[in-house]
This record gives sequence, structure tokens and C-alpha cells, in this order.
Amino acid sequence: MKKFLEEFKKFALRGNVIDMAVGVIIGGAFTGVVNGVSNNFIKPLLSFVTSLGKSWGTLADGETAWTFSAAGADFLTTIINFIITAFVLFIIIRTMNRLSTIGKKPEAPKAPTTKKCPYCLSEIPIGATKCAHCASELPEA
Repeated sequence: MKKFLEEFKKFALRGNVIDMAVGVIIGGAFTGVVNGVSNNFIKPLLSFVTSLGKSWGTLADGETAWTFSAAGADFLTTIINFIITAFVLFIIIRTMNRLSTIGKKPEAPKAPTTKKCPYCLSEIPIGATKCAHCASELPEA
């Protein structure tokens, strides 16, 4: 059972699985933004434009002109919901990333592969006995 849970943790915390989940959630929230633009701005505007021959106070479907200000409030609510959703996802992913590093040992620094020539200060391979840049004989270390 312990091995099963370790495998599941490894699968669930893999980057591409988390990225896909975030993409689906943000996509759903963005769909709300697109629907808000369509329902709160484009539909009333088209309705208003098609009813220009009628009175100024009434739109084609009997709604009054104040619906444009209400539509703005509805759209603002949709935008705020999107921002809140994105912020909550950011906090969740940030916490998961921090939790995934718990218990891991930091990587040991790699051994150097180059050194500086004491005469011309250019980078040369660590095992070199003669500098390729200035042709100096290097002291053995």
C-alpha cells in the first residue's frame, strides 16, 4: 500500500498533470469572461442598434437602456471571479511546489571543469599542463 501511495504522489505531482489541471480550470473561468462580454455587452448593443427606429428608452426586447450599466456591473463581477480563481490556483500550485521540495536533499555542487591560467587569466581545462592561449607552462597542482 505504501508503494502504491508513493507512485500516486509521484504521478499527481508531476508537472504536466498539474499544468493540465490548471489549464482546464483557467479555461473554465475564461469561458465565463467570454460569456460575460457576449451577454452583457454585445447582445444589448446589437439589440440597441437594431432598435434605433424605436424610442431611445426601450430596446428591441422591451428592456430599458439602463441595462448597459447593469451589464457593466455583471461583467465586472465576472472579471473579479476570474481574478479570484486565478489567485486561488496560484496559491494552491505554489503550496504544492513547496511541499514537493520537503525532504529532498539539496544537490551537491559540481566539481569544477576549468581553471584560470595564472599568467593570462583565461579559462582552460582543469587537467591542462600548458595554456592554449598564452603557451605558458602551468605549474602542476
